[in-house]
Amino acid sequence: MAEHYESVVATDVSEGQLRHATAHPKVRYLHTPEHLSEDELVSLVGGEGSLDLVVVATSIHWFDVPLFYAVVSRALRKPGGMLAVWGYNYEIHPFEDALHGQLYPALRPYLDPRAGLAMERYRSLPFPFEPVGVGAEGAPADVDIEVEMTLEDLVGFLNTGSVVTTARAKGVDLEAVTRAALKRVEEQWGGAPTVPRKLVFKAFMLAGRPKC
Repeated sequence: MAEHYESVVATDVSEGQLRHATAHPKVRYLHTPEHLSEDELVSLVGGEGSLDLVVVATSIHWFDVPLFYAVVSRALRKPGGMLAVWGYNYEIHPFEDALHGQLYPALRPYLDPRAGLAMERYRSLPFPFEPVGVGAEGAPADVDIEVEMTLEDLVGFLNTGSVVTTARAKGVDLEAVTRAALKRVEEQWGGAPTVPRKLVFKAFMLAGRPKC
């Protein structure tokens, strides 16, 4: 976003995440702990009507959504301000069958209910904003995100997912569960596991403006 805007305000509830953020002269990182009120959050990000665009990258399902929408509606510039939310799940081409078809059903018992919104592509996510041609409430737009990853990168990505960390926190070792699905991916990789190949995350997005 810093390549397209003069100033970017980046927020997270986790101070640890912010400590790992990449420094950039156009980006100001802010800690937004969960106890902050609506008024405090609006003030912290710049005040009423201060933002042209708010983007949430694969995390709105963890939010207090009504509070977030109230803050966004106040902080966005009127007219013209826009909210865009997007996410992804285990639908990763060309390994959808192994990951979404085999791995995800095995992990489902350990899934935080909030993450279920992402697993069903935000179709059930309330989105009370005026559509701008990129999805609408109940019908998110499909977005393909191409990335280059090695097999090790993909395994690392899967092993740090919220469902895996939730299971570990409950003392459940999912190694046996994940091994079978990842074995199928390895067999289909089509080259050395250290050689990057193009993968396509079958992502989804909703974008809109505050309603008058």
